[in-house]
Amino acid sequence: MMRIGVVLAALLLVACGKQEAAYEPAFSAQAGEGVHKEYVVGIHPLHNPKRLVEVYGPIIDHLNASIPQARFRLEASRNYEEYDKKLFSGYFDFAMPNPYQTVRSLEHGYRVFGKMGDDELFRGIILIRRDSGIRKVSDLKGKKVAYPAPTALAATMMPQYYLHTHGLDVNRDIENIYVGSQESSILNVLRGHVAAGATWPVPWNTFQQEHPELAAQLEVKWQTETLPNNGWVVRKDLSPELAVEVGKALVGLTDTEAGRNMVKKLGITRFESANDEMYAQVRRYLDRFSAAVRHIEY
Repeated sequence: MMRIGVVLAALLLVACGKQEAAYEPAFSAQAGEGVHKEYVVGIHPLHNPKRLVEVYGPIIDHLNASIPQARFRLEASRNYEEYDKKLFSGYFDFAMPNPYQTVRSLEHGYRVFGKMGDDELFRGIILIRRDSGIRKVSDLKGKKVAYPAPTALAATMMPQYYLHTHGLDVNRDIENIYVGSQESSILNVLRGHVAAGATWPVPWNTFQQEHPELAAQLEVKWQTETLPNNGWVVRKDLSPELAVEVGKALVGLTDTEAGRNMVKKLGITRFESANDEMYAQVRRYLDRFSAAVRHIEY
C-alpha cells in the first residue's frame, strides 16, 4: 500500500495544474505576440504539458529533418482555454486540434490537411472504481463526474451526450467537475474524489501500461460511439506546397521503424491525409449535442 501511495503521489504531481506549472516547456507570453521565422505547431492539450512535449517533440524533430528549408517549433499550452485563444487568433501556423476545435478553426482561417488515423479510438470512455457499487447510469445521480475540460470532445462532450441519452440530465442530476487534464480525470476517480471520470482510450491505455496496479482498481463502465480522430490544420495564408510537405512527412512516419515507434508512443498507428469535408460528421454531432445538452460555439 505504501508503494502505491508513493506512485499515486508522484502521478498527482504531474496531473494537477498547480504542479504542472513547475514544468516550463516554452509557453508564449501572449497569443500572436511577435513575428516568428519558424513555424509554430500547436498540439491541443490531450496530455499534460510535460508528457505532450515528450511524445510530440520527436514528431517535430522529424518535420525539421524532413523539411530542411523550414523550421518547426512545438508550443504546449497549459490548458484548453489557452490553446483555444491561440488557435482561434491564428497564432499557430500548423496545429493538431481535437475534432471540435478542428471544426471551429475552419471559421478562423485554417483548413484541414491531415488527421490522426485509428478513428475507432476516438470515443469517450467513462471510468469508475471497481468497488464503487455503480451498476447503471442512474446510479450517478447526485454524484460528481470528472472531465478534462468543457471543450474536450471525446473526453467530455461525448460522455455527457452518452449520459444524456441514457436518462441523466447532466446539467441537474450530476455535478460536472472539469479537472484540467486526461490524467487528472483518471486520478480523481482513483482517489474517490468523484464517482466517475471521463477520458478517451489513448491516455487510459497509457495509464494501464505504466501503472497496472492502480489501473486494476478501475474499470471502463461505459463507452460512446466514435467520430473522426484529431485533425491537422494549417493556416490558409501559408504556402500550400509547405502544407503538402508536412502532410507527406506525417503520413510517411510509418515508412520506417523509427517513425513507427514515434507514432506508437502517441497511442495510434498512423497519420492520414484529410480535408475539411471529412469533419462534416463532427459538425452534425455538435448540432445534436448543442441542442440537447448544452450550448457550444462552433
